[in-house]
Amino acid sequence: MSNNAGKKIVVGMSGGVDSSVAALLLKDQGYNVQGLFMQNWQNEPGEVCTSEVDFADASKVCDALDIPLHKANFSDEYWDRVFKEFLSEHEKGRTPNPDILCNREIKFKSFLDYAFKIGADLIATGHYARLENVNGQTRLMRAHDQNKDQTYFLHEVKEDEFSKCLFPLQDLPKDQVRKIAEENNFINHDKKDSVGICFVGEKNLRDFLKRFISFKPGHIKDFEGQIIGEHPGALLFTQGQRQGLNVGGIKNKSELPWYVYDKNIDLNEVYVCQGGSNSLLMSSGLIMESMKWINVLTEEPKLLECLVQVRHRGQPIKCQAVFGNKEVHLKFEEPIRAIAPGQSAVLYSDNQCLGGGIIAKSIKL
Repeated sequence: MSNNAGKKIVVGMSGGVDSSVAALLLKDQGYNVQGLFMQNWQNEPGEVCTSEVDFADASKVCDALDIPLHKANFSDEYWDRVFKEFLSEHEKGRTPNPDILCNREIKFKSFLDYAFKIGADLIATGHYARLENVNGQTRLMRAHDQNKDQTYFLHEVKEDEFSKCLFPLQDLPKDQVRKIAEENNFINHDKKDSVGICFVGEKNLRDFLKRFISFKPGHIKDFEGQIIGEHPGALLFTQGQRQGLNVGGIKNKSELPWYVYDKNIDLNEVYVCQGGSNSLLMSSGLIMESMKWINVLTEEPKLLECLVQVRHRGQPIKCQAVFGNKEVHLKFEEPIRAIAPGQSAVLYSDNQCLGGGIIAKSIKL
């Protein structure tokens, strides 16, 4: 008999293929598996609610696996601990990443608390990440499938939460996960991966934000200060953005596409340059707000040679990190394109995710 028999593990079931296969693998390993579907957003009346479709898919998979499925409504917690901060960051003109906050506040706090209240010994999710125990310390490591690796989104979760968690997909490539789902006749084996912000869904982010934030039109200027267009609100644009500028065909300018390289919220102006590799889009370093470490340190280093990643699937770049009281100054070994304040800079040592912080400012070339 498996030594996992009798161990109760609650799997976060999203209705997607990853969490479905995670539950299957754990059941095959002998665990007493139960599912939990988390409703994190309360839709407006009359809106098409993707969570209803996702819950139906999760229910069908749990029925096929013959495991119970619980449902918990965390929409109040999500509003207070994720969405309010998301809006606040947008109002400052920054580009927040709510998925990181959601993992920290909901998927590894609210979910963990709920799971243990219903008698769980462990929790599990369908994230692509690995956990290693080294000398009694639980470390977050990159997944086997580096293209799907999700440690970037998990860097604000603490070791204490990870020590109670399993990632069954840690050694599997995505195509194998889909193959397992198809072999087991899961109805979601070819379901598209969810992308973008969970509470916006298929909606246009601009239209969605207009419900909560007021925007004013303003000028789009090139790097010489010439007005070349109008925008509906500087808050809506982020560094590196190409879509939605509606500028082009300008006299004495080339046909190269235009990109946002900066903005000024006080003046409500957006600044653009031409060409995706324009030096105005490049940064030699950044300033990060206080670092959040995954593992407890006896003493924070003053200086660290490591790798930094500034977006999901971004290329990790060697850097030197200098730690101050409230800020971390990062100097890159090679330039990084289109760094957006409000996003996260995540530090790695080889394949170990150390933690990270919010980008306050990029340092231009």
